[in-house]
Parts: sequence; C-alpha cells; structure tokens
Amino acid sequence: MFIQIFTTGGTFDKLYFDALSEYQIGDPIVGELLQQGRVNVAYAVESLLKKDSLELTDEDRDLLHSRIAACAHEHILIIHGTDTMTVTAAALADIPDKVIVLTGAMQPARFRDSDALFNLGLAVGALNICPPGVWIAMSGQVFAADGVRKNRIAGVFEAR
Repeated sequence: MFIQIFTTGGTFDKLYFDALSEYQIGDPIVGELLQQGRVNVAYAVESLLKKDSLELTDEDRDLLHSRIAACAHEHILIIHGTDTMTVTAAALADIPDKVIVLTGAMQPARFRDSDALFNLGLAVGALNICPPGVWIAMSGQVFAADGVRKNRIAGVFEAR
C-alpha cells in the first residue's frame, strides 16, 4: 500500500509563538510522526495549503478535489482542521475508487497532550481496512463522512 498525504493546515500543524501570543500554521509534521510511530508503509506528503479550516474556501476545496481525483494512488490521507472537516469531506464524496481518510487534531501535534498522533495512527489503520469512500478518523473512531459531526463543547467527533 502507498499513502498519498495531502496537508491543508489546521490545528494539527499549528505552532505557538509565545512572544506573539498567537498560533501560526507551520510545516507539515505528519512525516515526522509517521517515522516516530515506525509506520512501515510507503507514503508521500504534499502540503497543499497552510490554513485554519475556517479560512478554507470553495476554491481551496476544488484544488483538493482535483489533486485527489488526479492522483494515481488509491489511498489518500488528508490532514485537515477540525472545524470544517465535514464540509471538505462532503466536497470529496463524488471521487470514485479511492479510500479517502481525513484526520486532524484538537491540540497542535507539537503539544504533549495532543490527540494528533493517536488520530494519525487511527487514520492509517482506517486506510488499511476501509472500502473506497470518504471517512473521518477522529476521537478513536472511524466515521462515514456523512454520518459525523464535531461536538465543540465536548471536544470530540461523534455520530450524528
């Protein structure tokens, strides 16, 4: 199996600049995390965007859609912000013959208490077993993209 990874930014890749008291999206950390986890599959990482998901536009989703549709590989992992993950998943629903898994994090991957590494492992596992379609791997579960919502109060994804 080969995994094509597309990153769009989001909390997963955020850096905290203490002197500025703000977050900025840094370079993708997914490759480093896969190495730390000793993931034994071939993969490539392409950073398409460096945006908070609330800033993603229809044009950004069109770019992601076209890159995935044109990709020669069947297994696609998308690192995405959690706020509009389900919107992007819906925009990808018409892409046939690919296993597309979106994941992200509630806390930046560079933080000790982040859920990023766990969600990434879950997403790679989902790529191994899910049939073609669009899936969201968050909060210890793999959801069909059209059957999940983010519960902002609880800070988890849940079936809807």
